[in-house]
Amino acid sequence: MQIVFIRHSMTAGNLERRYIGCRTDEPLCEAGISLAQQKAAEFRQTFPMPEVVLISPMRRCVQTAEILFPDTPRETVCGLQECDFGDFEGKNYAELSGDPAYQAWIDSGGTLAFPGGESKAAFLQRCCQALEQALQRQQHQTVAAVVHGGTIMAVLSALEEQQKPYFSWQAGHCEPILCTVTGTEPLRLRQQLTERS
Repeated sequence: MQIVFIRHSMTAGNLERRYIGCRTDEPLCEAGISLAQQKAAEFRQTFPMPEVVLISPMRRCVQTAEILFPDTPRETVCGLQECDFGDFEGKNYAELSGDPAYQAWIDSGGTLAFPGGESKAAFLQRCCQALEQALQRQQHQTVAAVVHGGTIMAVLSALEEQQKPYFSWQAGHCEPILCTVTGTEPLRLRQQLTERS
């Protein structure tokens, strides 16, 4: 099975570099809609079209999937939402600068739980479990997952064979990362290098 992970397109909060997690259900902004429309044409030429699209239930993912793959069946997967940023939700670096809790989180390398939110370990476990269960239900050979930047980093840092660190899997909006499923119990993935990789 092949799976292509795609980060949703842009929202207003993304453009302002805010922590937009599972508590904020923002739609795509105009620039995000335009980018997704542009990428839709590229994907048709670059990647095999998926037989099913797994999506986070957040509006930004639903809209992106509708634009990229309008004729492909979609399956909403609860558990693939972005991290719960807790007290940092909706804020950006400038607004959090000087906050001791934010500085402590930065100093921990992002391993501390967000105050009032999720820890990195809990987030990784949630995302990996949701993806594994969703893939076990699939009989398809080609799957897309339109999810969040954090979700992609969580899943690939935990399941991809190279064991690259979390932040090395940062993906741009509508940027695809193509993987092959190399094991199912436990789930293992291998990134397929493409011309863009």
